[in-house]
Amino acid sequence: MPRRRRRSRVSALEGGREEEAPPEAAAVPSALLTSSQQTEAAAEQILLRGIFEIGRGSCDVVLSDQALRWRPIQPERPTGDSKYDMLCKEEFIELKDVFSVKLKRRCSVKQQRSGTLLGITLFICLKKEQNKLKDSTLDLINLSEDHCDIWFRQLKKILTGFSNRPKSLKILLNPQSHKKEAIQVYDEKVEPLLKLAGIKTDVIITEYEGHAVSLLKECELQGFDGVVCVGGDGSASEVAHALLLRAQKNAGMETDGILTPVRAQLPLGLIPAGSTNVLAHSLHGISHVVTATLHIIMGHIQLVDVCTFSTTNKLLRFGFSAMFGFGGRTLALAEKCRWMSPSHRRDFAVMKALAKLKPEDCEISFLPFKSSEDVQERRAQGSPKSDCNDQWQMIQGQFLNVSIMAIPCLCSVAPRGLAPNTRLNNGSMALIIARNTSRPEFIKHLKRYASVKNQFNFPFVETYTVAEVIVHPRNNSSRYSPEEEEEPHETASENSFPWNVDGDLMEVTSEVHVRLHPRLISLYGGSTEEMIPK
Repeated sequence: MPRRRRRSRVSALEGGREEEAPPEAAAVPSALLTSSQQTEAAAEQILLRGIFEIGRGSCDVVLSDQALRWRPIQPERPTGDSKYDMLCKEEFIELKDVFSVKLKRRCSVKQQRSGTLLGITLFICLKKEQNKLKDSTLDLINLSEDHCDIWFRQLKKILTGFSNRPKSLKILLNPQSHKKEAIQVYDEKVEPLLKLAGIKTDVIITEYEGHAVSLLKECELQGFDGVVCVGGDGSASEVAHALLLRAQKNAGMETDGILTPVRAQLPLGLIPAGSTNVLAHSLHGISHVVTATLHIIMGHIQLVDVCTFSTTNKLLRFGFSAMFGFGGRTLALAEKCRWMSPSHRRDFAVMKALAKLKPEDCEISFLPFKSSEDVQERRAQGSPKSDCNDQWQMIQGQFLNVSIMAIPCLCSVAPRGLAPNTRLNNGSMALIIARNTSRPEFIKHLKRYASVKNQFNFPFVETYTVAEVIVHPRNNSSRYSPEEEEEPHETASENSFPWNVDGDLMEVTSEVHVRLHPRLISLYGGSTEEMIPK
């Protein structure tokens, strides 16, 4: 029976389960490597060499400390045959992209645990389009037990050497996120990959708001390499807050009035299972469960800036972004309609908040951002507002919305991000202010977020790059009044101002002081430097 023509590298990796990846995803032929790349390849330490069948063709396979390379074994042919030369080009995968290796066996129903050895399977993390990651496989077929055992042990040894990859994770799962799909998402998409990678897990299902804070305050974390949150923005922000509180406690620091909090001791992984998933989307450039899971498995780490929200020298919480005014009122309205689906709840709250649109009379003081070094020096000196009045600026008036964001806040309804000029760890926050204007003009501004047009190109919108912000309401116009609604909000009081902090409702009775703390927490994820559309 004639053999089929050997498939491409990507086709072989994916086993023909899905469509072939675009040409840029394929391996670069050695002939196209730059001289520096060829030098690097030559400098690799060769560990093993043998013959395996890959993609229905026998190949000469070489394992180095950095890559697995293979070249098809073909009968000699006259030189100058360009078609033949292309077929014989070397292909490779980098070992840093391999996250698991297993012995491949043919198992029958009666042979649950072991069967005829077929070879070795490598499980690989492939980069796809639009920042997406995908798990794939590469089969090295060889029926020799001894031959495969040697290769298997060597590959396992190499993978064990990637010390940045987690071996044990604490999983916090919010079963109420979005359409209550978090458990299903974890069981069907996340757990199989973690198990395949050999990562031990301790899964805890949270039972109420604030449960994650209570758990992480006292639970044993020694022996874990990271914490993973399966849920939406509120759940992820709560877990981040809890990890940072735990770090301050372990360092013997008081959180109230803190100017230089210590960094969280364990990295945090975010599995998007909410309605908007702003945090996960900003971190990975895409809201995709498998991508988020593979970033965790591969140990990809991003240092991310965090804000502290305080009032009268009392810490309210750690967070990444906040909205006051329209954004806060909208969330307060949405929280009253938890019986609706997330999309309907959001749309209803936006429409109702627009119908009752009114400005907030307040004073906003802010410290302009200069440089990361300047911020760190000021933090080290512990300079409060009163010590640097000459640097602070103040604006006052009627404002429809105030946004303070330390991350881009990407999501499906805002492809450029709510704060597209901000990055995950550039040491600054975006202060975006929408002054009082007509309802039609404000709606035009909101609609711009869903497009690639500049949402700030309006005379009533002002943007600043800042290191600190103080929002001080000057009268009761912005206070949340439950009498305005048909049913009082469960936790609202007549003297509170509604804030939207990372999708959670925070009710405050006075001014709020927001400080940025550069690179305060480590999150599992890829870089988003080039993810935001221009």
